[in-house]
Amino acid sequence: MKNKSALLCCLFACFAAIVKGQTNDTWKLAATKIDPSNYYGITVANGMVGIVSSSEPFEVKDVVLNGAFDLYGRGRVSNILKTFNFLNMYLEVDGARIESFKQVQNYAQVLDMRHANLTTSFDYADKASVSYTYYALRHLPYTALVDVTITAKKDIDITPASVMEAPDMLKDVQNYYNEIDRPHVRISLLTSTAKSPTGKLLMAASNSFLFDEPHGSEPSVIHEMWDNSMHLLKFKKHLTAGQTYHFAVAGSAITSAHDDDPLNEAERLTIFAALEGRARLVQFHNNAWDSLWKSDIIIDGDDESQRDVHNMLYHLYSFVREGTAYSLSPMGLSGLGYNGHAFWDTELWMYPGLLVLHPGIAQSLLEYRFQRIEAAKHNAFAHGYKGAMFPWESAASGNEETPVWALSGPFEHHITADIAIAAWNYYCVTQDKNWLRERGWPLLKETADFWASRVERNGNGHFDIKNVVAADEWAENIDNNAFTNAAAKANLQFAAQAASILGLAANPDWANVAANIPILKFDDGVTKEHASYNGEKIKQADVNLLAYPLHEVTDPAAIKKDLAYYEPRVGEGPAMTHAIFAILYARLGMPDKAYKSFHEGYTPNMRAPFGVLAETATGSNPYFSTGAGGMVQAMLNGFGGLEITPAGITQLKVKLPSNWKRLTITGVGVEGKTYTVK
Repeated sequence: MKNKSALLCCLFACFAAIVKGQTNDTWKLAATKIDPSNYYGITVANGMVGIVSSSEPFEVKDVVLNGAFDLYGRGRVSNILKTFNFLNMYLEVDGARIESFKQVQNYAQVLDMRHANLTTSFDYADKASVSYTYYALRHLPYTALVDVTITAKKDIDITPASVMEAPDMLKDVQNYYNEIDRPHVRISLLTSTAKSPTGKLLMAASNSFLFDEPHGSEPSVIHEMWDNSMHLLKFKKHLTAGQTYHFAVAGSAITSAHDDDPLNEAERLTIFAALEGRARLVQFHNNAWDSLWKSDIIIDGDDESQRDVHNMLYHLYSFVREGTAYSLSPMGLSGLGYNGHAFWDTELWMYPGLLVLHPGIAQSLLEYRFQRIEAAKHNAFAHGYKGAMFPWESAASGNEETPVWALSGPFEHHITADIAIAAWNYYCVTQDKNWLRERGWPLLKETADFWASRVERNGNGHFDIKNVVAADEWAENIDNNAFTNAAAKANLQFAAQAASILGLAANPDWANVAANIPILKFDDGVTKEHASYNGEKIKQADVNLLAYPLHEVTDPAAIKKDLAYYEPRVGEGPAMTHAIFAILYARLGMPDKAYKSFHEGYTPNMRAPFGVLAETATGSNPYFSTGAGGMVQAMLNGFGGLEITPAGITQLKVKLPSNWKRLTITGVGVEGKTYTVK
């Protein structure tokens, strides 16, 4: 363990050298030393559009659109789609194009997490200073903005261009250029459409320059068609020494999964943004983020941890939005990782923190599942069960989307209980009986019916759940997995409680089944991960989840015994396992040990230059929002002591790590309460 601690300290110091010291502002992440060979982009997103940064000037790596899936690529299953890169640009100065960061000086990128924008700045020779800022506009789900400022150091001629480019997987690309000219305004629209890989969806994007000059004195815009996959708008401007020139590009992307008429709607949304103007767009965007950050986690005495926690919350907030029926993928909107599918990562890891801080967002995540109950019922029917059996991987349809080579698809059944537990917890936090009756009850009833049919009834105390993939996914096709069995019990019990609250008759078999599902033990009392478990390494938390969040194991001595046994057996699995250890140590009155587990869970996974989280310490697939969700739970439910109970949110007595002075959690629950720990 000494070597492990030394490695952790080394990794933490290395990351601190990358980010710490660039700014003392715990709301900002600064990158002043860009290495394109070791660059993991940061994402600016609004829950619908995800914009992933590049190390090159004026380039965007990817634009990802939530809710748009088609069959292509990995695993013969639906994959989330990249859309048109409608924010790419280039800049020519005196006829020479800036094509690489190697051509510029003082190159820096700063993410402002408070207002969700990324600013890139640089100097170009002795001619100009340039800065530009990306916004995925929070109040306009399909719209983004790039705001550009150029200051001339000497007399120069500039040619900025906005480039519309189609990803390779799209087909039948069509490009359009339109001008809307009115007495008070001229809008030039750069627009493209394409079909998704199978032709299932029509995708569209449009953008326009936004000029500060009054109508009639703005630059003339030139349209150029390069090829079927790319066209652009550009303009020319002469700047005198010392002159600062400002313009912006506003654009929108949408598909037929979101609107019946994506071509016209993309242009309408861009026109709307253009007529709102840059100042109002940024104002309303900032206001929306100010509202989100009313729910915050504030650490007094540890700026580095504070910045890291803001980083985690920022990504979770960026990848979701209230008023939708979209779920949350392990990689959010940071790319195509895990095909953009929804797993247990949503309900067990990312959802709980969002439920505590933003119940409205949590409701959107559950609405995604509610709308797919019929698909889950068919899935149960196809496997010979009753009720609803939710798929391990879910995309647009709610059918199973796990690649066939992964056994988790047909066998990792705990996902069904995870969804039911999330539904119950939503009621506990909100006390919304109407929602429980209309949405929660169908989820709880159908999933409870599934477990009543799923168990194998082999005598009292032996209602076995056989042949599953465990929460520890290295354990495949095993019997009586600890987490699966305990989650199934909770599902059955919560369904019965919901029936009682609603004045409905619970199926009496639910209580019978819950009472007879075994939780296996070793001879010394340690909880046994599954029937054939014999002490081997595990991928991720399984047994320890029985203490939190399931509360199946409640005796402190038993919790300590399970921790002592399983913590040394964790392999290089996903980041969130150590979050559970942190929560349990905090609740056991061991805050400094909890703090150590907290940092072990994410510090080795941070990647340059912004500290984005990879899934594992040696992984290269950020941003792993599942890990962020686990760490946010460590803050809320561990160090903060918050507990979800049938009567609402309460607070346990906990102690802070020795280097923290105070922890304040604001905007909790539907009433927006504040909780503190000193």
